[in-house]
Amino acid sequence: MKPITIEPLLYEASQKTNIVKRIWNTPSLLAGCIMLAVLIILAVFIPFMSPYQPSEQNLSAFLQPPSAEHWLGTDQLGRDLFTRLIYAARTDLTIMVLAEIVPFCTGVFLGMLAGYYGKWIDTVITLLTDTLIAFPFYLIVIIVAFASGAGQRGIYITFMLVGWIVFARVVKGLSATFRKQEWVASAETLGLSGPRIILRHILPNVLPQAVVVLMTDMVGLLVVIVTLGYLGIGITPPTPDWGTMISDGQPFITTAWWLSAVPGFAVVYVGIALSLVGDGLADIWRKK
Repeated sequence: MKPITIEPLLYEASQKTNIVKRIWNTPSLLAGCIMLAVLIILAVFIPFMSPYQPSEQNLSAFLQPPSAEHWLGTDQLGRDLFTRLIYAARTDLTIMVLAEIVPFCTGVFLGMLAGYYGKWIDTVITLLTDTLIAFPFYLIVIIVAFASGAGQRGIYITFMLVGWIVFARVVKGLSATFRKQEWVASAETLGLSGPRIILRHILPNVLPQAVVVLMTDMVGLLVVIVTLGYLGIGITPPTPDWGTMISDGQPFITTAWWLSAVPGFAVVYVGIALSLVGDGLADIWRKK
């Protein structure tokens, strides 16, 4: 019988312990992860936590202040604000994550190509980024939203068009710097192909910084989603959305201020959490 080797298992366990220890010793990362975890847990288990449905109306209980029955009060249609807030978190955070996948992968890939190969590839990608960045972002968002109709589709299309730019510009600079390093020259001397060098050597080195930028970019994307909902060209009712909730509560700002304040606070909460995660990851990779 072949003996069981425990060294790799011990190594993997030590690596996991080291990661946990680094997170624990980085207060900003730990705080951001806890804040996000709390919101995600609420979003997942809200059907079991709340006896109300997000679109359930009760006109006899409209504009009630926070109470034991309605933790955050009710809106002008008697809908439970806490339930709508958490269901809106489901909607907005899901769109935020899904809308970042394609731009992130595209931007990192194009940035590495431009930084490593340079020459005409760099010229084409730089020209493309400069052209797209010359247009006001919100103008593109509104045009696409009107062309494709209100809803998630316009957000996805817009961010696929322009969301990759920030990642491409950051990764291009890093890749161009690594291109001049001796370890890249050594890999080329050994006969490794350009694609293999990019994927095996440059990608692991640019990915940490790209992830930090991703955290910041998610905050901006969330603001876009909420802004579109506020303007009425984002998520369509009756699907709950933080932007729509802020807009619906605006006429009652002097009598029921919590209608707009609560979803506004939720946006700030997520923005702080993502910023803390980004700062914490940057601190960890800076100490390596």
